[in-house]
Amino acid sequence: MTDWVGYVLKRYGQETLVRTPTGDLPVKAFLQPITKENEQVMDSVTALGWIDGRLWLYLGRMVLSPGDRVVWNDYTFRVRSCRPYYIGQELTHYWAVLEQAKEAAT
Repeated sequence: MTDWVGYVLKRYGQETLVRTPTGDLPVKAFLQPITKENEQVMDSVTALGWIDGRLWLYLGRMVLSPGDRVVWNDYTFRVRSCRPYYIGQELTHYWAVLEQAKEAAT
C-alpha cells in the first residue's frame, strides 16, 4: 500500500545528500521551508552577523537523527527532530524539522 510514497519520491523528490556519522548517503526527499501565518522571519543579529532562524521540512523514506546533516542545492541543514508516520501498521515516511547549519569559524 505504501509503494506510492516511494514512487512519488523517486519521480518528484529532490536529490539530497544525508551526512551521518557512518557516511554520506544520496537520497530523494522533499524539502521546503516551514511557513508561518504572518511570514515573519525568526532571526537574530549577533556580533558575527545575521542568523537565519527559519525551519525546513523534510519528508523522505530515510530515518534521520538529531545532528545529521542534509545537503541540498548548496544549503546544509542540521536535523532538529525526526519521527515516523504510518498508515495502519505500515511505515510510510519520515517527517523531520531542519534548520540551516551554522558555519564553523576558521
